Amino acid sequence: MITVCGELVVDLIPVAGAGSTGAPQYTAFPGGNALNVAVAAARLGTEVHLMSRVGPGPFGTLLRAHAARNGVATDAMVDAPEPVSLAVVELRDDGSAGYSFHTVGAADWQWTPAELARDWPAGTRIVHVGSISSWTPPGSDAIADLVRRVRAEGSALVSFDPNVRASLVADADAVRARIGELRRTADLVKVSAEDLAWLEPGADLDEAAVRWAAEGPALVVVTDGGGALRAARPGRPLVRRQPPAVTVVDTVGAGDTLAAALFAGLVRTGTLAHDALAGLPDDELAALLDDAALAAALACTRPGADPPTAAELEAARA
Repeated sequence: MITVCGELVVDLIPVAGAGSTGAPQYTAFPGGNALNVAVAAARLGTEVHLMSRVGPGPFGTLLRAHAARNGVATDAMVDAPEPVSLAVVELRDDGSAGYSFHTVGAADWQWTPAELARDWPAGTRIVHVGSISSWTPPGSDAIADLVRRVRAEGSALVSFDPNVRASLVADADAVRARIGELRRTADLVKVSAEDLAWLEPGADLDEAAVRWAAEGPALVVVTDGGGALRAARPGRPLVRRQPPAVTVVDTVGAGDTLAAALFAGLVRTGTLAHDALAGLPDDELAALLDDAALAAALACTRPGADPPTAAELEAARA
């Protein structure tokens, strides 16, 4: 079972060809790192629980319904009085996304240790944290405590994706310090080249992957859009895999889909301990990465965070 802990965001994505009056038109898509990862993993047939704080009103209803409709267990979703986070999306010519966030006072960042302890799903074997909620106070302290406890217990693999949103960073040094702590504590780290450029300007992707893997995780995966994936483990050669080329509609949720597909592969192969992940043979790791990259590529072929199902992934492998 996978438990995903983090934010839920409604993505307002521009409608292609609309706005003839001069005013842009947007469609509201359920999104956010945690929701996207949970839905992607559930569509691939994995049991998933979503831990999130959900605000009131129609957007909160939309987010809950989207999770449940896709087979995500919602028992750990907390009713919160604060509003739902919004992200207004700008699509660039290559389909990549820029975001303008509206999150002041939102529900996502208000976690307390008591909430996390009360709603923690028993039987969790992989726990994923990351993105804005993992480095935004006050709730980020509670999430960091959770990560330390789970890693110390050894009861589940801990996954972390920093998913930096620079426009929301009030204290860059504090955020870099928090991300540094979480990446060293996690068993599995997924980080984009864009995030690395913010965290460590000028860093070489190969060198950073190898160095990060030597500082605590069993596996570090660096994504680079359509460029090669880098996968590093402590004391092992760097593994590179090339994602498939597709016609990109947008990249919303692609990284989240890649992470979820990797989790599904770890569950399928029973790779659910730190040492097992670090010691995975290169050919088996390459197969998991190829599957994850294919799932992410399929998500890029349609608008919004719309990851493939297990049947769609199987058909694309053929």
